[in-house]
Amino acid sequence: MVSCGADRARDSYSHRFCSLQTRMKFENILEEINGFGPFQILLIILLCSPRIVLPCHFLLNIFIGAVPPHHCDISGLDDGDLFTNLTREQRLVVSVPLRDDGAPKSCEMFTEPRFHLLSNGSGAELPAVPCQSGWVYDNSTFTSTLATEWDLVCDRKSLTKATSTIFFLGVMMGAITTGFLCDKYGRRNVLLASYIMALVFGFSSAFANSYVLFAILRFLTGFGLTGIGINSLVLTIEWVDTDHRSFIGVMGSLSWSVGNMLLAAFAYLVNDWRNLIMVVTAPLGFAILTWWWIPESARWLLVNGKVEKAQFYLDKCAKFNNRPKVSTKFKLQTLCDVENSEEQNKSYSYVHLIKTPKMRQLTLITGIVWYGVASTYYGISLNIGGFGLNMYLTHFIYAAIEVPAKLMVYCFLNIIGRRKCQSGTLLLTGICIAINIFLPKDLWHLRTVVAILGKGLSEAAFTTVFLYTSELYPTVLRQNGLGYTNFVSRLGVAVAPLILLLEDVWTLLPQIIICSVAVVSGLASLLLPETLRVKLPETIEEVEERSQKK
Repeated sequence: MVSCGADRARDSYSHRFCSLQTRMKFENILEEINGFGPFQILLIILLCSPRIVLPCHFLLNIFIGAVPPHHCDISGLDDGDLFTNLTREQRLVVSVPLRDDGAPKSCEMFTEPRFHLLSNGSGAELPAVPCQSGWVYDNSTFTSTLATEWDLVCDRKSLTKATSTIFFLGVMMGAITTGFLCDKYGRRNVLLASYIMALVFGFSSAFANSYVLFAILRFLTGFGLTGIGINSLVLTIEWVDTDHRSFIGVMGSLSWSVGNMLLAAFAYLVNDWRNLIMVVTAPLGFAILTWWWIPESARWLLVNGKVEKAQFYLDKCAKFNNRPKVSTKFKLQTLCDVENSEEQNKSYSYVHLIKTPKMRQLTLITGIVWYGVASTYYGISLNIGGFGLNMYLTHFIYAAIEVPAKLMVYCFLNIIGRRKCQSGTLLLTGICIAINIFLPKDLWHLRTVVAILGKGLSEAAFTTVFLYTSELYPTVLRQNGLGYTNFVSRLGVAVAPLILLLEDVWTLLPQIIICSVAVVSGLASLLLPETLRVKLPETIEEVEERSQKK
C-alpha cells in the first residue's frame, strides 16, 4: 500500500514536471524548426486565399438584393390602337400615377388609361390600385436580382433584407457549433467540412427555384462559411512563433479587404444574381484541392494526446523549413506529458468558458468587446452616405479605405501592444462619431473625412480583436472562445440596422448609441491582460495562474 501510494505520488510529481516542461518548450520547438519559415508562409497563402470568399458572401446581398427602379406592368391596359400608338413615356403617364419628383410610382396603377393626363394634370387625385399584372424593371444596371426574380417589391420588399438576416442567423449558429466541434475533433477536419458545406450550399443557392428554398440554402451557406473564418485564423496563429502572431492576424484581415474589393469588381462584371453567387463561391473549389496539405494544429494534437500525429506535423514543418527534425528527447517529454495528463480524455464545451473565475471574467469582457466592435463597424458602414458615385465604385472605395487602417494597426500592435490598440481604436472610433454629432451638416466635406476616419478605425478594431481573442483563450478552448465571440458579434451585426431605424424617433439617437457602445467596449478592453510576446496558453489552469501572477 505504501509503495503503491509512493508510486502514485511519484507519477503525479512526474506528470506535473513533464507537463510544465512541455508547455514551456513548445514555443522553443517552434523556434528550433523555424516558427516563421516557408512552411508557415505557404500555410498562410493556402488558408488566407479562401478567406476572400467571406466578404463576398457576407456583403453579397448589397448586389443580389438590390431593387432596381420599377413600375407596374401596364400591358393589360392596352385597349386598342390609341394606347398602342403612344410612346413608352406617354403610356406611363396615362397608366401610372406620378410621385412628387415626376417619376412613376412603383406600386400603383390606374384601372384604365387616363388619356386626358397627356394634356393636363398629374393624376395624383385619381383613384389608383396596386399593381395587377406584376412589374416591369429597369435592367440597365442589373440583369436580374432577387427582387426581379421573385417580385420582392412593394408589400414584399422587406424579404430582400430578410435574406441577409437569415444568412447571418446561419453564421451565428455556425459560430457556436463550429467552435465546439473544432476543439473536440480538430481544426483540420472541421475546416474541410466547412469548405465542402459552403461550396455545396453556395452553388445550390444559385439554382434555387423559390424564395423559401433560397433562404434555407443561404442559412446553410452562412453556417459553413463561419468554420472557414474561425479555423483558418486559429490554424495559422497556432503554427507561428510569438513574434509573428500580429502579422498573421493582419494578413488574415487584409484578405477580407481584398475580397471586399473583388466583390465590387465581380458584381460590376456579372450582373445576374445566380452567376454572381457561383463566381464568388468558386474559389472554395481551390481550397478543397489544397486542403490535403494543410496540417493539423500541433498544439491541439499535443493537448489531446495525439503525440505521433503531432510529431509527424512538426517533422514535416522542420523538413519544409530545412531544419533538423524535433529531437527524440522532446518527443519523449511530450509523450510523458500527454500519457499522464488528466486533460487527455477530458471533453470541453462552452460551459468551461464560465466554470472558473478568470475564464468567466475573460468570457464576459471579450463578449462586450466583440459586440461593440461589430455593432460599431456595421453601424458606421450602413450609415455613411456615398460619394455621389455609382454603387460599384462606392463599395470599392469603402473596401480600399480599410487597407491603410490595417497596415497602421499592424505597426502599432507590436509597439504598444494588443490591449492599447484594441482600446485606442474603439475609443477613437467613438470620438469620430461624437465629432460628427456636433458638426453642422453644411460642413459635409469635413463630416465625410471624419466618417471615413471612423470607419477605418472601426475596421482596425475588428482586425485587432480577432488576433487578441485568439491569444487570450487557451488551446483547449480557443475554438469555443472564438465561436462564442463570433456569435456575440453577429448579434451586434443584427442589431446595428435596428439602431439606425431609431433616427425616426430622434435624428441623433443612432449616432449617440453607436458612440456609447464604442466607448464602453473600448474601456472594457482595458480590463483584459496584455498578450504581446506572451506564449499562448494551453490549458484553463494556465489562464488562471497567469491572472493570479498579474
